[in-house]
Amino acid sequence: MGTEVKSIRGGHAQIGEAFVRVNAGRAVLCQAHIAEYSHGNVNNHAPYRPRELLLNKREIRRIEYAVRNGGRAVIPIRIYFKKALIKVEIALCIAKKLYDKREDLKKKAAMRDAERAMKAR
Repeated sequence: MGTEVKSIRGGHAQIGEAFVRVNAGRAVLCQAHIAEYSHGNVNNHAPYRPRELLLNKREIRRIEYAVRNGGRAVIPIRIYFKKALIKVEIALCIAKKLYDKREDLKKKAAMRDAERAMKAR
């Protein structure tokens, strides 16, 4: 929608919690927050509405197969402009294993302890 484009041009888009879902042969961007346009009227868009992505049928089939059989997720990496079009770069991702999560938690705890020790000095 036009108000979405104007809002994205203003830098009011967040894709931190967003993901891509494939439904009935269509790729849909879900949970992407594009703030309402400040100068919009009653025809302004809903901030969290699902947005359809334009992909080739072959790309959609490849993504759908990877999600169903590979246990992967599709997430948006960045939003950018190319001429007059808004592009969304997406990536197939594999979830972290339990031991990876534990390792990250140990690193975070060690960093916290080191920062506390430095503050105490």
